Amino acid sequence: MNRTIIYHITKEEEGLRIEQFLKRRGYSSQNIALIKRMPKSILVNGNHYYMRDTVSAGDCLCVQIQETACSEKIPPSEIPLNIVYEDEDIIVINKPAGLPIHPSMNNYTCSLANGLAWYYRKQGKPFIFRCCNRLDRDTSGLTVVAKHLVSGSVLSAMTCRHQILREYLAISRGKVSPESGTINAPLARKPGTIIERTIDFEHGEHAVTHYNLLKYENGHSLVSLCLETGRTHQIRIHMKHLGYPLIGDYLYNPDMKYIGRQALHSHRLSFPHPITGKHMEFCAPLPDDMNSVL
Repeated sequence: MNRTIIYHITKEEEGLRIEQFLKRRGYSSQNIALIKRMPKSILVNGNHYYMRDTVSAGDCLCVQIQETACSEKIPPSEIPLNIVYEDEDIIVINKPAGLPIHPSMNNYTCSLANGLAWYYRKQGKPFIFRCCNRLDRDTSGLTVVAKHLVSGSVLSAMTCRHQILREYLAISRGKVSPESGTINAPLARKPGTIIERTIDFEHGEHAVTHYNLLKYENGHSLVSLCLETGRTHQIRIHMKHLGYPLIGDYLYNPDMKYIGRQALHSHRLSFPHPITGKHMEFCAPLPDDMNSVL
């Protein structure tokens, strides 16, 4: 995916080497090493510069990203995509339940990644899949995908610094009590399985979830959950630990009376734009299958 990014150098940035300037903008060392190898990748006022060269106030710095490779193990498949937002740097998609994020050994051609590979091939654009908030196959809702190496690196760093706010909606049987709080319980892989996770206060990884009961209807609780960390199956296990496992969860609570998948939806994403820094916020309404439970 090709992208031209333009920066206007301020007085405070005068005298910085281009490499220093880009690192302040969130470029990783790997980003810089790859961009160095691209032809005419750095232009200042229309002239070719090197990463070690310095910039002056008023300069126009142009970074030309040229990616020609595609994700080799993701064959394009014509899969409908519910695109919520797209620009030159990111694409935000409302993923349906039942659609995996990545291809797998038993499902090589039917995933969000396959659909995106098709979407960009139709436009004649190379595409490397860089998903920044992975959702389980049966979790619906918003996910953001970076369109080039720099936006991917910046979003990944934001995730590590907890700068991406992720709010989920979930449904549990009964009325959740207490109605709000924080679940702080470390998670580890359950012995004897590569899929399931469990609470493990001795060996588990730090995991924190904040929750709030939104409403109680038809014998079920609609709960808002915000992730402070993003461990595998974190919400599903934390809600079970609280005593209110998600309905429809075939792994941790196979209560399938009202819904055939875990009642979990990625409702809201909020983060600074990886290139412009502008505040971005996206919401996806509760899907029909979860709404019908309430």
